[in-house]
Amino acid sequence: MKLRKKTTAAMIMALLCATLASGCGQTKIGYIDGERVSKEAPQISSLVEEGNQKIQEAQTQAGEDLQKKMQENPNMSQEDLQKAQMDAQRKIQGLNQSYSLQLRQKMDVALAAVSKEKKLDAVVNNSADQPVAITGAMDVTDEVIAQLQ
Repeated sequence: MKLRKKTTAAMIMALLCATLASGCGQTKIGYIDGERVSKEAPQISSLVEEGNQKIQEAQTQAGEDLQKKMQENPNMSQEDLQKAQMDAQRKIQGLNQSYSLQLRQKMDVALAAVSKEKKLDAVVNNSADQPVAITGAMDVTDEVIAQLQ
């Protein structure tokens, strides 16, 4: 009889502990539609437009500079020509990286604010081409767009 009471008490305690533990440590996850944020958030769309314009201008300028160098020095070696092209490409890549970094920083600030407000542990990108299915995750796309007004 004593063994039965101890076993029953142990089972009740285990069940009670499992019930309490199940409520602790739940992770709250959010998701955003990054493409929608890019299109609808004014800060992001204006930065994208500005970046595209600056990169286009840099490409045009690089092409003009290269043609000018070729006209000034028609006997330019193939190696010098390739070096000039590589310099122009590096300049354009630097510009592209600069704008990409600015975009990432703006998104990170907005995501951090929304995550803190909603008490989220993680936020994942849920796009049409790479959908992420997380049961119980919260869509915070609208909040991020509002943060980037």
